Amino acid sequence: MTQAPVIEAKNLDLTFQTNDGPVHALKGVDLTIDKGDFVSFIGPSGCGKTTFLRVIAGLEQATGGQITVNGMSPDAARQARAYGYVFQAAGLYPWRTIAGNIKLPLEIMGFSRADQESRVKNVLELVDLAGFGKKFPWQLSGGMQQRASIARALAFNADILLMDEPFGALDEIVRDHLNEQLLALWARTEKTIGFVTHSIPEAVYLSTKIVVMSPRPGRITDVIDSPLPKERPLDIRDTPEFLEIAHRVREGLRAGHAYD
Repeated sequence: MTQAPVIEAKNLDLTFQTNDGPVHALKGVDLTIDKGDFVSFIGPSGCGKTTFLRVIAGLEQATGGQITVNGMSPDAARQARAYGYVFQAAGLYPWRTIAGNIKLPLEIMGFSRADQESRVKNVLELVDLAGFGKKFPWQLSGGMQQRASIARALAFNADILLMDEPFGALDEIVRDHLNEQLLALWARTEKTIGFVTHSIPEAVYLSTKIVVMSPRPGRITDVIDSPLPKERPLDIRDTPEFLEIAHRVREGLRAGHAYD
């Protein structure tokens, strides 16, 4: 029996009404994301990548077409705690310890204190921050803060992880390291991941599927199923296979501009 898609969008539109008139953020988006996929969304600024992620999360409402998350509306999926969300900035409260920040959604959801402690311990180990629970955010580097943010999104063990340019503000060396760690985390947890990025190498290195989007109104110009193996050392980026996919992404981005 074929498994139902985790996320399915059909002819999805989103138009914002503004004082300067309507803004067409997404137009005719068709996409299927299956369980365990790592899907990157790439495109120029303002193309609707983050908007689409927010529609999946039920934080924005589509104005046309259909979208389901685990067979439900995005609102129902949000209430069922179907996903964790990682924002561009780590967004940690400075007056709470790292453990305290990770506990916050668990406190809101009413998990018992013992369950909170055990989940915090587990996710800190998952993101290689064991022993840092009692530190405050200002005592951690930017990369470590972002890992703590990922731990917070993983704490209630949702099957879907939505990530909006989580490494965009970090330098290249830290970013490479976190890309490696994220792939290892994905392999261990088998989550379904939706990942927004501006970086072609990052999209190609991380993904099983790359969604290339055009400038506004955001359309999908290409969906690339990656032939790369699941095990991906960083030097895979020098192989002909990797460079060929990167070239196709670049061509898709160029084709998208033809809509202007």
